[in-house]
Amino acid sequence: MKKILLCTCAMAISLAGHSQRELSITGNIESIFQYLNEDTLIDAEQPAEKALLNSYMNVFATYGGFKAGLRLESYLPRIQGYPDNFDGTGIGMRYVGYQNKFVDVTLGSFYEQFGSGMAFRAYEDRALGYDNLMDGARLIVRPFNGVVVKGVYGYQRESFKEGKIVHSSGITRGIDAEININSLFKKLQGKKFDVTIGGSFVSKYQKDDNETYVLPENVGVYGGRLKMRYGGFTLDGEYIIKEQDPSEDNGYIYNYGHGALINFGYSRKGLGIILSAKSVDNMSYRSERTAQNANLLVNFLPPMNKTHSYNLVASLYPYATQPLGEISYQAEVLYTAKRKSWLGGKYGTSFNANFSVAYKPLQWDQTPDALNRVTYRSTPFDQSDEQLWLDFNVNIYKKFSKKLNMRLSYFNIQMNNDANKVTDYAKGIIKSNIAVFELGYKFNKKHSLRVELQGLIINKTNAHWTEVINDETVDKEGKIWNDQGNWITLLIEYNFSPHWFFSVMDQYNIQGATPTVAQVNGSAAGVHYYYVSAGYIRGATRISVGYGRQREGLFCVGGVCRQVPASNGLTLSFTQSF
Repeated sequence: MKKILLCTCAMAISLAGHSQRELSITGNIESIFQYLNEDTLIDAEQPAEKALLNSYMNVFATYGGFKAGLRLESYLPRIQGYPDNFDGTGIGMRYVGYQNKFVDVTLGSFYEQFGSGMAFRAYEDRALGYDNLMDGARLIVRPFNGVVVKGVYGYQRESFKEGKIVHSSGITRGIDAEININSLFKKLQGKKFDVTIGGSFVSKYQKDDNETYVLPENVGVYGGRLKMRYGGFTLDGEYIIKEQDPSEDNGYIYNYGHGALINFGYSRKGLGIILSAKSVDNMSYRSERTAQNANLLVNFLPPMNKTHSYNLVASLYPYATQPLGEISYQAEVLYTAKRKSWLGGKYGTSFNANFSVAYKPLQWDQTPDALNRVTYRSTPFDQSDEQLWLDFNVNIYKKFSKKLNMRLSYFNIQMNNDANKVTDYAKGIIKSNIAVFELGYKFNKKHSLRVELQGLIINKTNAHWTEVINDETVDKEGKIWNDQGNWITLLIEYNFSPHWFFSVMDQYNIQGATPTVAQVNGSAAGVHYYYVSAGYIRGATRISVGYGRQREGLFCVGGVCRQVPASNGLTLSFTQSF
């Protein structure tokens, strides 16, 4: 591979010498440095190295139809909260390829997705420390107008150790086809009614090395999808079947899996409506059957809940998609009142309401079958009464003048800690209410101010806390469960356009946690989690510095989560695009 990269660079230099106008080189650099201190009040530890560093550099080159790229990565060591499978300095992604209107071929590293991703998705999310790129070959063919056929074959990236990519032991391969009916037939082109159909087949191979069970070495996933659009209406759906896939995730059962996704949407000026439903059962699909956490996932299950950005909403009780079983629904309405109406006022008013809920599937015929290990049966959208998650939120945005605007938000979140564990010291459903008041003021073209005030209150529910005594967990029935207590967050952000920005944030525990939790993570009342930051932006360059505390919790993006430990220290970041 080193020889290939050297040849690629030599070719690029040679081409540049002939015609620099046609050679395009782009990329970006990102570096995050942390210096951490010990803080016993919040149970933050200082690492032995004291200083931590994550760095990346992407370089992409194209010349005519030829393309090449690589990413250099460096973890010296990785910043706090990053998975332990990131370590060292080296090349973490590299590829060469060629493309034209008919064909697109890539050798080396690549990212790709079939449909919604329920059958196959290889992607990177740097904020999460997630990267399951494919190393091998990808071919995309467009034989006719409106027809796209994709083929992938290779190993997944499992980790990055000692500066080198470590691959999965299993091989992943798949094919996907999508046809836009209107583009394929001239008579239908330009019609209001637009139809697209597609289908996927993905297979993974891993040697059977289990001494207890006879395991299938080839496991397939297949299904189809349909998307229709008429005017402002859209309707799409996808259904996926997974063959018998005994693994560490499902306890080595031989049940088939399924995934169903339906989305309906309507939009016109000032109004948008989205309705979605999802049903998944036994859909954990990895290229290695013993992999855990977020490692080596071949597929992706789209989340059925809104992604929140406010601190208390996003970090205290986030929800992770349940691949072994989840039936969920989501509804969202966006409405903008017209300007100069009684509801819209002079500048208009925007309203947004969102509701999502998830239940555990109903699993029937659970008679143990030692012969074939099919432990239960289930059908799509057949749900039980056990609630996994509920989120109801409303948002109102109002602009009073060219300088002043306001946003009011309310969130009611219910989390079943037995199914989606966010703490080791609670059983049952944890209920929280969060209110956010945001105010923005623009002094002139360069100076602006934004203020956020957030508050979280834990409901008194029938959930109860547990206490660890002599390494045994004892239920404390009847106790009021308040987990990490009630919180308030204040954020003040000042922008001096176009270069400078400053912010101050403080999270404050206005009511202490359940005693057991307080002993573990320092969540006693009166704890301030302060954080100050400043930054400078010039063109494609961004430099920022921050100092303060970070509360322990989960960080989630798109239904995938990672645990972030408590910390106290300095963070420097640098980004550059070219």
